[in-house]
Amino acid sequence: MRSNHKKTGSDAANTAETVRRRIEASGERVWRLADFEGMPFTAVAQALSRLSRRGVIQRLGKGLYYRPRPTAFGESKPNSAQIRSLPVRRRGVFPAGVAAANLLGFTTQNSARVEVATDGLSLPRLIVGKETVIHTRRPESWRELSDTDAALLDFLRKRGESSELPPEETVDKLLEYFREPGRFERLLKIAASEPPRVRAILGAIGQQLGQPESRLSALRESLNSLSRFDFGSLAVLEHARQWQAKERKS
Repeated sequence: MRSNHKKTGSDAANTAETVRRRIEASGERVWRLADFEGMPFTAVAQALSRLSRRGVIQRLGKGLYYRPRPTAFGESKPNSAQIRSLPVRRRGVFPAGVAAANLLGFTTQNSARVEVATDGLSLPRLIVGKETVIHTRRPESWRELSDTDAALLDFLRKRGESSELPPEETVDKLLEYFREPGRFERLLKIAASEPPRVRAILGAIGQQLGQPESRLSALRESLNSLSRFDFGSLAVLEHARQWQAKERKS
């Protein structure tokens, strides 16, 4: 028992030394527990906590630390953009709102408040920023999507309201995205996890692009025939009314 205790203590000391050397050799940067994969979790957590108490690193939040550098005005501060760019483990992060519309070229605006979507219940404010608007509970199927595909689905969810273009030009540009080989098929595969309005808009897009009824039938059958959906500016799609779009107000 005593020899095992000595071995455990030795392993912890070796881990602490490895963590210290790696941090001191890397200069200014943000560190997470995840940056020390393959090392004992508890020993790494204790080593980081100890280095924080000694002032070698600064604790930013749970499991998140910062190694400053000296400047003429004192120690440097963590770069907020660098913190926000850290990957959020086990959760997907996708463009949303104006950010999604900007990515797709429907607007040149950059909102003062960043919008993101996630398939989780939340995102760490320390990473995405205190002022960021977070849309939660996106389907897990979004994790397989590119940023462009996720932005398109978000744009459909918002009925194209972030577009600076007139409705007809918005639809023309939207159809160009869906003419790219494989895109309609990819989004059709995960359409079942989307709200009914998005499924209806996808159906109207598919019909205007000449997609066969065999592909559209599942979308059509998934909709309550008594429901009517607000397509927003996308109501100018040629077959919007056939896909249960509400009448546009003049």
